[in-house]
Amino acid sequence: MFTALRHRGLAAVAVAGAAGLVLAGCSGGDGGGGGDVDCSDYEQYGTFEDASVEVYATIIDVEADQLVESWMDFEDCTGITIDYVGTQEAETQINVRVAAGDAPDIMIVPQPGLLQRLIGDGAVVPASAEVEANVDEFWSESWKGYGSVDGEFYAAPLMASVKGYIWYSPADFEENGYEVPETWDELMDLTEEMAENTTATYRPWCVGFGSGDATGWPGTDWIEDLVLRMHGPEAYDQWVAGELEFSSPEIQEAFDAAGEILRNPDYVNGGFGGVESINSTTFQDAGLAILDGNCSLHHQASFYEAQWGEDVEVAEDGDVWAFLTPKVDPDAGDSVTGGGEFVAAFNDDPATDAVQQFLSSDTWANIRVGLGGVISANNGVDPSVAGSEIGAQSMEILQGEDTVFRFDGSDLMPAAVGTSSFWEGMVNWIGGDSTEAVTSRIDASFP
Repeated sequence: MFTALRHRGLAAVAVAGAAGLVLAGCSGGDGGGGGDVDCSDYEQYGTFEDASVEVYATIIDVEADQLVESWMDFEDCTGITIDYVGTQEAETQINVRVAAGDAPDIMIVPQPGLLQRLIGDGAVVPASAEVEANVDEFWSESWKGYGSVDGEFYAAPLMASVKGYIWYSPADFEENGYEVPETWDELMDLTEEMAENTTATYRPWCVGFGSGDATGWPGTDWIEDLVLRMHGPEAYDQWVAGELEFSSPEIQEAFDAAGEILRNPDYVNGGFGGVESINSTTFQDAGLAILDGNCSLHHQASFYEAQWGEDVEVAEDGDVWAFLTPKVDPDAGDSVTGGGEFVAAFNDDPATDAVQQFLSSDTWANIRVGLGGVISANNGVDPSVAGSEIGAQSMEILQGEDTVFRFDGSDLMPAAVGTSSFWEGMVNWIGGDSTEAVTSRIDASFP
């Protein structure tokens, strides 16, 4: 599962903002608005008098502040005031607001499944030709597809994350002569080599599925990565659509490949207590065992960078670094799972359209990425603008011509599966249930 730090991380580490955050657009401040603003980049959006647009999202705290900062010059130059409303309850409250006839002008939707439901309910209006032109120019067809229904385009992508990273210590690799694997077979060989150094507290991998009510989601990321790498995007698409069952040979093969690591007591879970500790170890804590020397590898998304702490250098020659889960076919291009948000409009008011246009542009993407903390798959952004080395690397991967990108599978599946039986199934599987039993139960939960 994804929604980066907002859906998972913040739910686990912060409660501030749960009641809602309202930030009105304003002038002034460093980096946006006030002073001598060059409005040449904003002339295309027109000028407005006493216009306001509400933007509704799950984004809170520091990221909300940065979001508001990113459009300050746009407000100054167009005369549009953007009223930002951020709450962790937005995913559920949007249904209430739509039913009550109180829909926001724009919502930053955190996953395609919710977007498609809102479109299906007739709440979201098709995007303008200008918004679609931006997406055609700056985004891949797969990203555009997630914002479309039945060939009609509705919502432009916004920010992104890359999943399937494997975090490690460069010093550990250098000291032991380990090399970053380029294929899945090489990763398994490396794991076996690392296991030769097993002690009472050390194992090659540290793993945590714990995430409160969402416990189990980190396990779904393992399966999604392997389905995409082992069987390709066509099988992946069929699987998330329910056309390829969990009990099919392809999906069971992915479970079994993951199980060679996750259910092997010789390979996990250093410093935490073995396989049985995976479900009780939080995903936030799990990777930190690398710093203690209790493990060497941790599978988690690019957003895990925020968990290391200010004193830990995240760099290729730093304290920790990461490589993508290796490909199965050495001749294939990169296959990447990830997540992102989409900007949906609930009316076709000219001011609403102007804001949606701006948020789909390379101008906005460069500003927001430059403020730090997020990345984008918008190919009009220079990866060097990213606030960290892992962010720049992630953007280069997303922008790669040969990169196959697929959205986090459990975010695309029906809620009864993607955020329920699949999560629960991973917990039971780690607890000892067979692959066949777990996959059969998940299949039975599909609507």
